[in-house]
Amino acid sequence: MAEQLIIGRHPVVEALRAGRPLQTIYLQRHVGGELIREILQLARQQQVPVKQVPAEKLQKFSRANHQGCIAIASAVAYYDLQAVISHIVEAGQQPLLVMAVGITDVRNLGAIARSAFCLGAQALILPEKDTAPINELAVKTAAGALDHLMVARVSGWKQAYEVLKLNGIHIVATGVHNGLMPDRIDWNQPIALVLGSEDTGLPKPCMEQADAVVTIPIHPDFDSLNVSVAAGILLYQAAMQRHTFHK
Repeated sequence: MAEQLIIGRHPVVEALRAGRPLQTIYLQRHVGGELIREILQLARQQQVPVKQVPAEKLQKFSRANHQGCIAIASAVAYYDLQAVISHIVEAGQQPLLVMAVGITDVRNLGAIARSAFCLGAQALILPEKDTAPINELAVKTAAGALDHLMVARVSGWKQAYEVLKLNGIHIVATGVHNGLMPDRIDWNQPIALVLGSEDTGLPKPCMEQADAVVTIPIHPDFDSLNVSVAAGILLYQAAMQRHTFHK
Protein backbone atom coordinates (compact mmCIF):
# COMPACT_ATOMS: atom_id res chain seq x y z
CA MET A 1 0.00 0.00 0.00
CA ALA A 2 1.30 3.45 -0.89
CA GLU A 3 2.37 5.76 1.92
CA GLN A 4 0.57 9.08 2.18
CA LEU A 5 3.14 11.84 1.80
CA ILE A 6 2.90 15.42 3.00
CA ILE A 7 5.31 17.38 0.82
CA GLY A 8 6.82 20.78 1.58
CA ARG A 9 7.49 22.93 4.63
CA HIS A 10 4.13 24.71 4.80
CA PRO A 11 1.98 21.54 4.45
CA VAL A 12 4.07 19.74 7.08
CA VAL A 13 3.94 22.58 9.61
CA GLU A 14 0.18 22.94 9.07
CA ALA A 15 -0.28 19.20 9.67
CA LEU A 16 1.66 19.53 12.93
CA ARG A 17 -0.29 22.61 14.01
CA ALA A 18 -3.53 20.71 13.40
CA GLY A 19 -2.30 17.75 15.46
CA ARG A 20 -2.50 15.37 12.51
CA PRO A 21 -0.85 12.02 13.32
CA LEU A 22 2.49 11.72 11.54
CA GLN A 23 4.68 8.66 11.31
CA THR A 24 8.02 10.31 10.45
CA ILE A 25 9.34 13.65 9.20
CA TYR A 26 12.30 13.67 6.81
CA LEU A 27 14.38 16.85 6.62
CA GLN A 28 17.15 17.48 4.16
CA ARG A 29 20.47 17.87 5.94
CA HIS A 30 21.60 21.43 6.68
CA VAL A 31 18.22 23.05 5.90
CA GLY A 32 17.18 25.91 8.16
CA GLY A 33 14.75 28.76 8.54
CA GLU A 34 11.82 29.75 10.71
CA LEU A 35 9.46 27.05 9.42
CA ILE A 36 12.05 24.33 9.93
CA ARG A 37 12.58 25.48 13.51
CA GLU A 38 8.83 25.36 14.12
CA ILE A 39 8.62 21.90 12.56
CA LEU A 40 11.38 20.66 14.87
CA GLN A 41 9.73 22.22 17.92
CA LEU A 42 6.27 20.82 17.16
CA ALA A 43 7.67 17.41 16.24
CA ARG A 44 9.50 17.27 19.57
CA GLN A 45 6.34 18.24 21.46
CA GLN A 46 4.26 15.63 19.61
CA GLN A 47 6.99 12.95 19.73
CA VAL A 48 7.16 12.62 15.96
CA PRO A 49 10.50 11.14 14.83
CA VAL A 50 12.59 13.48 12.65
CA LYS A 51 15.30 12.09 10.40
CA GLN A 52 17.99 14.21 8.74
CA VAL A 53 18.64 12.74 5.29
CA PRO A 54 20.48 13.66 2.07
CA ALA A 55 18.55 15.31 -0.76
CA GLU A 56 18.70 12.07 -2.75
CA LYS A 57 16.57 10.33 -0.13
CA LEU A 58 13.83 12.94 -0.46
CA GLN A 59 13.96 12.69 -4.24
CA LYS A 60 13.21 8.97 -3.95
CA PHE A 61 10.03 9.84 -2.05
CA SER A 62 8.90 12.48 -4.52
CA ARG A 63 10.22 14.59 -7.38
CA ALA A 64 7.88 17.41 -6.41
CA ASN A 65 9.27 20.63 -4.92
CA HIS A 66 9.65 19.31 -1.38
CA GLN A 67 11.67 22.29 -0.01
CA GLY A 68 13.80 19.86 1.96
CA CYS A 69 10.87 18.51 3.98
CA ILE A 70 8.58 15.48 3.58
CA ALA A 71 6.39 13.82 6.20
CA ILE A 72 4.66 10.45 6.13
CA ALA A 73 1.14 10.51 7.51
CA SER A 74 0.41 7.96 10.21
CA ALA A 75 -2.31 5.33 9.93
CA VAL A 76 -3.05 5.69 13.67
CA ALA A 77 -2.79 8.35 16.35
CA TYR A 78 0.19 8.03 18.68
CA TYR A 79 0.09 8.99 22.36
CA ASP A 80 2.56 9.74 25.13
CA LEU A 81 3.11 6.63 27.27
CA GLN A 82 2.48 8.44 30.56
CA ALA A 83 -0.77 9.84 29.17
CA VAL A 84 -1.83 6.33 28.13
CA ILE A 85 -1.15 4.89 31.59
CA SER A 86 -2.94 7.77 33.30
CA HIS A 87 -5.96 7.33 31.02
CA ILE A 88 -6.19 3.60 31.83
CA VAL A 89 -5.86 4.12 35.58
CA GLU A 90 -8.35 7.00 35.64
CA ALA A 91 -10.83 4.71 33.85
CA GLY A 92 -10.56 2.32 36.81
CA GLN A 93 -8.78 -0.40 34.83
CA GLN A 94 -5.77 -2.52 35.71
CA PRO A 95 -3.11 -1.79 33.06
CA LEU A 96 -2.26 -4.57 30.62
CA LEU A 97 0.11 -3.20 28.00
CA VAL A 98 1.97 -4.89 25.15
CA MET A 99 5.34 -3.62 23.93
CA ALA A 100 6.90 -4.77 20.64
CA VAL A 101 10.70 -4.47 20.51
CA GLY A 102 12.55 -5.07 17.24
CA ILE A 103 9.50 -6.40 15.41
CA THR A 104 9.73 -5.23 11.81
CA ASP A 105 6.98 -7.27 10.13
CA VAL A 106 3.93 -5.00 10.08
CA ARG A 107 1.60 -7.98 9.67
CA ASN A 108 2.90 -9.39 12.94
CA LEU A 109 2.28 -6.02 14.58
CA GLY A 110 -1.27 -6.03 13.26
CA ALA A 111 -1.87 -9.58 14.49
CA ILE A 112 -0.43 -8.70 17.91
CA ALA A 113 -2.75 -5.69 18.11
CA ARG A 114 -5.72 -7.89 17.23
CA SER A 115 -4.89 -10.41 19.97
CA ALA A 116 -4.15 -7.63 22.44
CA PHE A 117 -7.54 -5.98 22.04
CA CYS A 118 -9.48 -9.25 21.93
CA LEU A 119 -7.83 -10.48 25.15
CA GLY A 120 -8.14 -7.36 27.26
CA ALA A 121 -5.00 -5.27 26.73
CA GLN A 122 -5.57 -1.54 26.54
CA ALA A 123 -2.49 -0.28 24.68
CA LEU A 124 0.41 -1.10 22.40
CA ILE A 125 3.87 0.42 23.00
CA LEU A 126 6.19 0.90 20.00
CA PRO A 127 9.82 2.02 20.34
CA GLU A 128 10.90 4.14 17.38
CA LYS A 129 14.21 2.32 16.93
CA ASP A 130 14.18 -1.05 15.14
CA THR A 131 10.40 -1.49 15.36
CA ALA A 132 8.11 -1.03 12.38
CA PRO A 133 5.57 1.79 12.59
CA ILE A 134 1.90 1.06 12.15
CA ASN A 135 0.97 1.38 8.48
CA GLU A 136 -2.15 0.57 6.46
CA LEU A 137 -1.17 -3.11 6.13
CA ALA A 138 -0.84 -3.41 9.91
CA VAL A 139 -4.23 -1.72 10.31
CA LYS A 140 -5.79 -4.15 7.84
CA THR A 141 -4.26 -7.17 9.62
CA ALA A 142 -5.51 -5.87 12.96
CA ALA A 143 -9.08 -6.09 11.60
CA GLY A 144 -10.32 -3.04 13.49
CA ALA A 145 -8.47 -3.63 16.77
CA LEU A 146 -6.31 -0.53 16.30
CA ASP A 147 -9.46 1.59 16.35
CA HIS A 148 -9.82 0.59 20.02
CA LEU A 149 -6.23 0.24 21.28
CA MET A 150 -4.17 3.24 22.28
CA VAL A 151 -0.71 3.23 20.67
CA ALA A 152 2.16 4.82 22.59
CA ARG A 153 5.34 5.81 20.81
CA VAL A 154 8.61 5.92 22.78
CA SER A 155 12.19 6.61 21.74
CA GLY A 156 13.34 3.17 22.89
CA TRP A 157 12.66 0.35 25.33
CA LYS A 158 14.79 2.03 28.03
CA GLN A 159 12.54 5.09 28.06
CA ALA A 160 9.48 2.85 28.21
CA TYR A 161 10.93 0.86 31.13
CA GLU A 162 11.57 4.07 33.09
CA VAL A 163 7.98 5.24 32.67
CA LEU A 164 6.53 1.80 33.40
CA LYS A 165 8.55 1.36 36.59
CA LEU A 166 7.70 4.86 37.82
CA ASN A 167 4.04 3.86 37.52
CA GLY A 168 4.47 0.56 39.34
CA ILE A 169 3.84 -1.56 36.25
CA HIS A 170 5.38 -5.05 36.35
CA ILE A 171 7.50 -5.69 33.24
CA VAL A 172 7.31 -9.25 31.88
CA ALA A 173 9.76 -10.00 29.06
CA THR A 174 9.44 -13.01 26.78
CA GLY A 175 12.32 -15.44 26.36
CA VAL A 176 12.83 -18.73 24.55
CA HIS A 177 14.58 -20.43 27.49
CA ASN A 178 14.70 -20.45 31.29
CA GLY A 179 11.74 -18.19 31.97
CA LEU A 180 8.76 -18.79 34.22
CA MET A 181 5.86 -20.83 32.95
CA PRO A 182 2.99 -18.55 31.85
CA ASP A 183 0.73 -19.72 34.69
CA ARG A 184 3.42 -18.78 37.25
CA ILE A 185 3.10 -15.09 36.37
CA ASP A 186 0.66 -13.03 38.44
CA TRP A 187 -1.24 -11.42 35.56
CA ASN A 188 -3.64 -9.67 37.95
CA GLN A 189 -1.12 -6.95 38.74
CA PRO A 190 -0.40 -4.03 36.36
CA ILE A 191 1.56 -5.68 33.54
CA ALA A 192 3.56 -4.70 30.48
CA LEU A 193 4.25 -7.74 28.29
CA VAL A 194 7.40 -7.21 26.20
CA LEU A 195 7.75 -9.13 22.93
CA GLY A 196 10.89 -9.44 20.80
CA SER A 197 11.61 -10.41 17.22
CA GLU A 198 11.48 -14.06 16.19
CA ASP A 199 15.03 -13.93 14.78
CA THR A 200 16.96 -12.47 17.69
CA GLY A 201 14.50 -12.16 20.55
CA LEU A 202 14.82 -9.32 23.03
CA PRO A 203 18.16 -7.61 23.70
CA LYS A 204 19.88 -9.10 26.75
CA PRO A 205 19.70 -5.85 28.80
CA CYS A 206 15.98 -5.61 27.98
CA MET A 207 15.43 -9.03 29.55
CA GLU A 208 17.77 -8.41 32.49
CA GLN A 209 16.02 -5.18 33.46
CA ALA A 210 12.55 -6.73 33.32
CA ASP A 211 10.83 -7.83 36.52
CA ALA A 212 10.26 -11.34 35.17
CA VAL A 213 10.91 -13.45 32.07
CA VAL A 214 8.22 -15.79 30.76
CA THR A 215 8.78 -18.79 28.47
CA ILE A 216 6.15 -20.76 26.58
CA PRO A 217 7.10 -24.47 26.55
CA ILE A 218 7.15 -25.88 23.01
CA HIS A 219 8.34 -29.00 21.19
CA PRO A 220 12.11 -29.44 21.75
CA ASP A 221 12.77 -29.91 18.03
CA PHE A 222 11.56 -26.39 17.20
CA ASP A 223 13.10 -23.04 18.04
CA SER A 224 10.25 -20.61 18.62
CA LEU A 225 6.67 -19.62 17.95
CA ASN A 226 5.54 -16.84 15.66
CA VAL A 227 5.60 -13.72 17.84
CA SER A 228 1.93 -12.94 17.28
CA VAL A 229 1.00 -16.51 18.27
CA ALA A 230 3.13 -16.21 21.41
CA ALA A 231 1.39 -12.93 22.22
CA GLY A 232 -2.00 -14.60 21.90
CA ILE A 233 -1.05 -17.48 24.19
CA LEU A 234 0.32 -15.22 26.92
CA LEU A 235 -2.52 -12.71 26.72
CA TYR A 236 -5.03 -15.56 26.94
CA GLN A 237 -3.35 -16.65 30.18
CA ALA A 238 -3.67 -13.07 31.43
CA ALA A 239 -7.35 -12.96 30.43
CA MET A 240 -8.06 -16.21 32.26
CA GLN A 241 -6.42 -15.01 35.49
CA ARG A 242 -8.13 -11.63 35.27
CA HIS A 243 -11.51 -13.21 34.45
CA THR A 244 -11.73 -10.80 31.53
CA PHE A 245 -14.55 -12.74 29.91
CA HIS A 246 -16.63 -13.10 33.07
CA LYS A 247 -17.20 -9.45 33.93
